[in-house]
Amino acid sequence: MEHDVAALTVELTDMAAADHQSSIRANSDDPAEQLVWRRLTARHGDRLGEIMNEYGWPTAALVGEEAARAAWLIAQHADRQLDVQRRALQLMEQAVSAGSASPRELAFLRDRTLVNEGRKQIYGTQIAGVKDGVPIPWPCEAPEGMDRLRTEVGIEPFDEYVAKFAMP
Repeated sequence: MEHDVAALTVELTDMAAADHQSSIRANSDDPAEQLVWRRLTARHGDRLGEIMNEYGWPTAALVGEEAARAAWLIAQHADRQLDVQRRALQLMEQAVSAGSASPRELAFLRDRTLVNEGRKQIYGTQIAGVKDGVPIPWPCEAPEGMDRLRTEVGIEPFDEYVAKFAMP
């Protein structure tokens, strides 16, 4: 089991590195590049599903901080695998309740899953695009209470967050 967990830690961090290296393809105008990205994230999503079936949510206590963050990143990018995102969300909620996962990362995953379901997000973490240099978020459930909710989970205020995406 110990060897399995060590191998899992390496596998998750390797998947996140490949994700990071390939992420430029996600927004490419070249359909072939986009396809490479989709295949990679689908393969990773499938594997994360298997990992969750075997281990539950890969917490930092199980696989270490870096690999736990890698699992979250893989779940975030499993946009075309809602079953994987929903399962990750459910397991991550339990882990956050137990104090073994990040409420901040959970907030991002919750918003991403809601947007992928065609629903309004809660924390305003998902940006639909940039228009005239201004980031446009996907619609939000209750925009007036958003910054309070963001503060509760350790996310900077919305205006500071979107400033990162603004084009000069």
